[in-house]
Amino acid sequence: MKKLFVIILFAGTLTSAFAQEGAEQKYRRSSIYSVLINHTDQQFASEIKDAFLQIPVPDKFNDHNLSVKVLNLNTKLEGAGKEKENPMITEFLQKNMVASRLVGRWFNRDYYSGACDMELVKERGLYNATEMDKQLAMRSARGMAMLQDAGEELIGNTFVLVNDIRYVDKNKGAKTAGGILKILGSVAAIATGVNIDDLTDNIGNMVETIKGFSVKINSFLYKLEWNDSQANLFYQDQYASQPDPVKRANFEKARKNYRLKYVGKVESSGGTTSFLGIKEEEPIVMVRKACQRAIDENVVDLQREYEEFRTKSPLVSVEPLTAYVGMKEGVSSKSKFEVLEVVELESGAHKYERVGVIEPIPSLIWDNRFMASEEGAVGANLGFTTFRKVSGKNFTKGMLIREMSK
Repeated sequence: MKKLFVIILFAGTLTSAFAQEGAEQKYRRSSIYSVLINHTDQQFASEIKDAFLQIPVPDKFNDHNLSVKVLNLNTKLEGAGKEKENPMITEFLQKNMVASRLVGRWFNRDYYSGACDMELVKERGLYNATEMDKQLAMRSARGMAMLQDAGEELIGNTFVLVNDIRYVDKNKGAKTAGGILKILGSVAAIATGVNIDDLTDNIGNMVETIKGFSVKINSFLYKLEWNDSQANLFYQDQYASQPDPVKRANFEKARKNYRLKYVGKVESSGGTTSFLGIKEEEPIVMVRKACQRAIDENVVDLQREYEEFRTKSPLVSVEPLTAYVGMKEGVSSKSKFEVLEVVELESGAHKYERVGVIEPIPSLIWDNRFMASEEGAVGANLGFTTFRKVSGKNFTKGMLIREMSK
C-alpha cells in the first residue's frame, strides 16, 4: 500500500498571545494548531510545503502548534471533497493522541518528568498571576472558578485545522484515491532531522505557469473536548507542579481519553490568484500567496458557518471607531459586528455582554490580505477598518467586536 510519512519540524517559537499590529491591547483568543497534508505525487509539492511553513498563525488566534506541521501523502486524499468527517484524518489524530498533546502543551507538561505549570493559562487568560497562585494554593472557590473559566474559554477553545492542499493542474487528471495515514512513534517526540528528498525542482516550470497557478484547499476543523469531569481528573490525578512518577503515569494511561470533536470543513474555490507585484525570480512567493489567501478564505468561511470558531478583535479607537480587521477576515460592506463588553464576575470568571452593533464604512475597509500592498489593492494602506455605529451605548477602546451571522 502507498504510505504517508511525516516531516518532523522544529517547534515554532511561542509568540505573544497579546501582540497586535501597532497596539498592545490584551484580550482572550482561541488557540489553533494548523497542519498541512502535502501531496508528494503532485507538481510543486516541495514549494507548497515550503510556502505553508512560512504562513503565520492567523493573528486573531494563539499559536498552539505542535512539532509536526506537515504530513506527506503520496496519493490523493480519499473523500477530501465530501462534507462528511474524513475518517483518514480523524483516525490519524486519534491514533497519535493529538488531543492529549494539546492538553500537555497548555500546561507546559514535561514529557519525561510529568511536571506542569500554569504559566500559559495565566498569560493567555489575562489572570493576575500572583492572585491566581494565591487562590489556587488556598484551594478557594475563587481559584476553582478561575480554573473553570480558563477551561471553558481557553482550553476548550483549542482548534486543529488540517489543510489538504492540492495544486490545480489543468492538464492532468487526478490520481486514483487511496493511501493510508501512518506515523511511527509519537507526533511530538520523533527526532528532527529526517532526510526528505525534494520531489521537484520546478523553478523554471513555475515561472512558465505563473499566470495560471492555483491551489484548491480542503480545510478540516476539529475542536478539543474539555469538560468539568476531564478537568477535575486532570487537576487531581495528572497535574504535578514538580516531577511526579505516579501522576506522570496517570496522564499516560488517560491520554486515549482526550478527544477532538469534528466541527466541519470548507473548500476553497481553487480560483487563480493575482500575482501582481511578484518577481518571476521569486516563484515561492507566488505559491505562498496562493496558499495563504486560500487558507485565509477557508478560515473566514469556517467562522461564518461555525459560531464556536469565531474570533474577537478589540476596538483600537472610538472616534472614529476602528479595529485591526479587514478583508483577510472577510470584512465587506455587508458585514455587521456585535460590540462586546468583558465583565469580570466576583468569582473571577469572565462573561461577555453585547452593548451594541457596528458596521464597516464601505470606502474605509482595510485590504489586509497577504501582499495586497504589493499588488496596489484599494484600501491596502489604510492600516485598519473604520466603522459606524448601528446601535448601542457609548463604546470604549478595548471593547471586543465579533462578526454576526448574516
